[in-house]
Amino acid sequence: MIEDQIEKIEDCIDRIRPYLNSEGGDIEFVKFENGIVYVRMLGACVGCSMMDDTLKGGIEEMILEEVPGVIGVENVSDGIF
Repeated sequence: MIEDQIEKIEDCIDRIRPYLNSEGGDIEFVKFENGIVYVRMLGACVGCSMMDDTLKGGIEEMILEEVPGVIGVENVSDGIF
């Protein structure tokens, strides 16, 4: 089951990536644990004033809608995990 969830999470991220890339940013899947998807925002996303809106209003919303069992999405900074 967790493998299916991870596959769906990665599919969502792959569909979001082109939009982030078009603005100079990127996203990396880190892990899925206890219902939380951990990602690392990269490139222009780091330090962007819209990063939280993108993460919560776009990425998290999409993943919550499409992947049962996910309760949130969190950004991790370098050095964590």
